Amino acid sequence: MTQPEDSTPATPPRSDARSSNRLRTRLARLARQAWRWEVGVWSSLWRFAARRPRAPKGGVAFAYHAPIRSILVIFIVLSAVEIPILDLIARPWPVIRITLLAAGIWGLMWMIGLLLGFITRPHTVAPGGIRVQEGPQLGLELSWSDIHSVAIVADVAHPPPKPPRFTSSDRGRILHLRVQNETNLEIVLKHPVEVRLPDATETARIVRFWADEPRAMLEAARPHLEGASASHAAQS
Repeated sequence: MTQPEDSTPATPPRSDARSSNRLRTRLARLARQAWRWEVGVWSSLWRFAARRPRAPKGGVAFAYHAPIRSILVIFIVLSAVEIPILDLIARPWPVIRITLLAAGIWGLMWMIGLLLGFITRPHTVAPGGIRVQEGPQLGLELSWSDIHSVAIVADVAHPPPKPPRFTSSDRGRILHLRVQNETNLEIVLKHPVEVRLPDATETARIVRFWADEPRAMLEAARPHLEGASASHAAQS
């Protein structure tokens, strides 16, 4: 006598479900990052056209895009040259021609907006504190009451392909905002502060970043640091 076949559907392995969830999470994170970049690039174009750089009133701005400026300019020039070449090649096919023209103009504007993201969002030293910027993606505001010291400290990362954003030291956790794998200024805080990254919130006690003119930025910060120290001493 034969046994009836089991008609219960087999359940997928848990590992497959976990892999699927991880893939969906990763795709969602990439989509959010792409959207933030898109918004940041086009808002940078608007800020430049409107002459409204992101700088507080009374603040002094400091650029940090010199190490990557030449690379971005080369990409912008190549993107501009590419448009008429592709237009000439695709002239017999109107649909393809229009599609390539639209994509070429979008790519050119995107590259210009990427460069302007650094120009319109500089580091600033202001009466309220220091704002450390990383293009349109990250802006870190540090008040003078939270800052212990600012110093020139050169640091070059020799990667693996992408050096970590956070490292640990005996003084606390370090946030690295590198330009071409380099930093040249270091802010030591009196206590760890929260850093809101695009996908998470972390804490750091030390912030290292790049400025094109580190000595000028240090000199601009010194009177504010001295004033904050004097105020703290008077309150004590």
